[in-house]
This record gives sequence, structure tokens and C-alpha cells, in this order.
Amino acid sequence: MSDSLWGYQPSSGHTAGVDLTGYSVEATDGSIGKVDKYSDEVGSAYLLVDIGVWIFGKDVLLPAGTVKRIDTEDRKVYVDLTKEQVKDSPEFDRHQQTEDPAYHEQLSAYYTAYRIL
Repeated sequence: MSDSLWGYQPSSGHTAGVDLTGYSVEATDGSIGKVDKYSDEVGSAYLLVDIGVWIFGKDVLLPAGTVKRIDTEDRKVYVDLTKEQVKDSPEFDRHQQTEDPAYHEQLSAYYTAYRIL
């Protein structure tokens, strides 16, 4: 992964400005939902994923560093996480700011445990 969990991996195929909204998100063991919102902001890039398809009404914030590959032709984003790892991630509250530094810290601690170095 990139040095920063909050930046896209150079090998991911990410191109700034490409609208990822609506892309399917694929974990290492299957589909987990769709991109509802995303950010390309340097040092704070993320995907907000609606995983309500298999867990009713839950959204998760995935740091961009968890993105392994983006397939613009098939409109899919592949992440280096299992469905269980995503499901067990810190709860996201839509009323909470996605840029909240304390929340980013909590996510960083959680996802750093799964980093592939």
C-alpha cells in the first residue's frame, strides 16, 4: 500500500477526476456494495461505500490506500480487504464529518492492522 492510508496506491489505476460514484466495490472474497461518495483530496482521499446490500443500512468509509485496483471499464473498485474486515470496520455516521481527524485516526488504527507491506 502507499505510505499514507489516505492516498491511492500508485498501482491502483486511479486517475484524479474520474467519478467513482456508483462503482461496485469488490472485497477479496466478493462484492460489498457501491461507492456512494468519494474524495480525491491529497492526504484525505476515501471512498464512502454503501454496504446495505448485505448489511442493512450500513455505510463504511474506506481510506483510498485500501484500494488495490480500479477498473473503469467494468466500473468496479477492488479493495485489499475481506468482507468481514469491511463489515467490522468502525461505524460511520453520515452526520459525522468525513474529514473528522479523530475519526480518520480511528480508521487508520483499524486498517493499518490489515496493511500488506
